[in-house]
Amino acid sequence: MNSKLKLRLLNAGVGVLAFVLALAIWLPCLHFFFRKPVADFYQENGISPKARQLATRHLQLWTDPAQRQAELKKMRGSNAEWDFMGRSFLVWSLANMRLREPQTKAQYLPVMDQIIQETVKIEQQDGIYAFLMPYAKARPYRIKPARSLFIDGEIALMMAARRMLQEEPAYKQPMTERLTAIEERWRANPIMAAESYPDECWTFDHAVALAAFKLADRLDGTDHSALCKRWVGIAKEKLVHKETGLLVSSFETDGTQLDGPEGSTIWMVVHCLQVVDEPFAQDQYERTRKELGRVVLGFGYGAEWPASWQGPRDIDSGMVIPVFEVSAGSSGMAFMAASTFHDWKFLTALNATLDMAAFPSRNHGQLKYCASNQVGDAALLYASVLGPLWERTRK
Repeated sequence: MNSKLKLRLLNAGVGVLAFVLALAIWLPCLHFFFRKPVADFYQENGISPKARQLATRHLQLWTDPAQRQAELKKMRGSNAEWDFMGRSFLVWSLANMRLREPQTKAQYLPVMDQIIQETVKIEQQDGIYAFLMPYAKARPYRIKPARSLFIDGEIALMMAARRMLQEEPAYKQPMTERLTAIEERWRANPIMAAESYPDECWTFDHAVALAAFKLADRLDGTDHSALCKRWVGIAKEKLVHKETGLLVSSFETDGTQLDGPEGSTIWMVVHCLQVVDEPFAQDQYERTRKELGRVVLGFGYGAEWPASWQGPRDIDSGMVIPVFEVSAGSSGMAFMAASTFHDWKFLTALNATLDMAAFPSRNHGQLKYCASNQVGDAALLYASVLGPLWERTRK
C-alpha cells in the first residue's frame, strides 16, 4: 500500500509539473493568436477596418430609432452620463472621419446635426439633470445659476467639431454662449474651477472645455491662449498628485482634492491637453503610461489608480479585476492616449486584449464588443480615428 501511494503521488507530481511547464510555454505565446498590426485598429491615413465596422454600427443606431432607443434605455438604466458621452464621442469621431475622407460629407454631417440637435433639445426640455447621475440633485450647486461644465464643455466641442467641417451658423452663437459662461466662471474662481456636479469639479471636463476654446479660436479668430495658459499653470500648482506628478481627477471649487489620479479620467485629459499645451500633455502621458499602463504577456491594459493612491471604485472605473488591477474604464480610455501620442507598441498590446477579452461580435459589416456598451464602443471608435481635428486646429 505504501509503494502504491508513493507511485500515485509521483504520477500526480509529474502531471502537475507537466501542466505547469505547458502553461509556462503556452501563456507567453497566447497573445500571438490575438496580436495584429496596429493598422488593424488605427491608421495615420485613412480609416482602419475596425473603425469602419464600429462606425457602421453606430450609424445604424442613429438611422434605426427602435434600435437606438433600446440601446439608450440599457445605458441610461445604469448611467445617464453614458448616453450623453456616447453622443459626444460619436460626433467627434465622425468629424475626424470626415476629415480623413472628404467624400463622406453627405453621409456624416446629417447624423452629426441630428445628434447635436436632439441632445440640445433634451437639455432644454429636461434641464442639465437629464444627462447627470441622480446624486446631482442631492445638494445645490455652489455657483448660481446651476450649470454643469460636463454638459457645456462637451456640447461646445461637438458644435465646434461640426463647424470645423463646414460652417453652420445655427451653432455659432450657442457654442459661443456656452464658452462665455465657462470663461466667466473660471475667471471668477481663484483656481479657475467650474462645477460638473455640486461642488465637484472634474479635470476631464476642464480638459474638454480647454480643447473647445482652442477650436473656437481657430474658427472665429478669438484668442483664449492666455486663459488656457493660466488654467494649465494653476493646475500644475494646485491639482497635481505629489507622489506621481499626475493631475488629480476631481476637486472642490476651492481646490480641495477629492479623487487622485484615475485612469478613466487622465488618459482623456492628456489627449485634450495635446491641442492646448503639447509639452505638458506629453509629460502627463509619459507619467500616466509609467503609473497606469501595463503590458503582461503581450496583453495591454490600464490600471485605474497608481500604486501610491487607492481610490473608491465608481461607475466610471468599471469592473476592476483584482491582483492585476485591470480597469475596464481605464483600459478603454488608454486607447485614446496611445493613439494620440503614437505609442504603437502599447496600442498593439491594448488591441490584443480587446480582441481576446471584449468578445467582438461582427454582423453584416458591423462591429460591437459584447463586454462593452454603446459609449464604450463610441470611445473606441474615437480612439481609432482621432488626429485630423486636432491637426486642423493647430494649423
